[in-house]
Amino acid sequence: MKKQVVMLVAVLLLGATSIFASGKKSNDGVINDKAIKNYMIGLKSDNVGLRFSCAYLLGEYKIEKAIIPLMAMLHNEKTEEGRIVAALSLIKIGTGQSIFAVKQAATFDKSERVRNLCSLFYNHYAVSNSSESEL
Repeated sequence: MKKQVVMLVAVLLLGATSIFASGKKSNDGVINDKAIKNYMIGLKSDNVGLRFSCAYLLGEYKIEKAIIPLMAMLHNEKTEEGRIVAALSLIKIGTGQSIFAVKQAATFDKSERVRNLCSLFYNHYAVSNSSESEL
């Protein structure tokens, strides 16, 4: 439990640091290409905190070209936490392909925890989008 808390704090600190280091958004409101390139490189890092932070930020900024690497992370990441971060980012991106990947993980992931969270993410997405279409 203590190890998970320490890991969570590290991920949050690295995420906050990378937001400030990248300048968050440029003057026109679009994240700059150099930051996106660095986040994509960070997904391949051996540093767990960096990898998770980059995955999270790619989802926050809804970077569609990160879908395939995030899907790979969802399928291949050794830790549950990494697969959960990838699933959350894919839901945030919100394309048909990314949503379908999370739906599949909700059924087929080897971890019950990951399956449950993917199911929650997918259901929240489905409810949010159905209420928007009713308006």
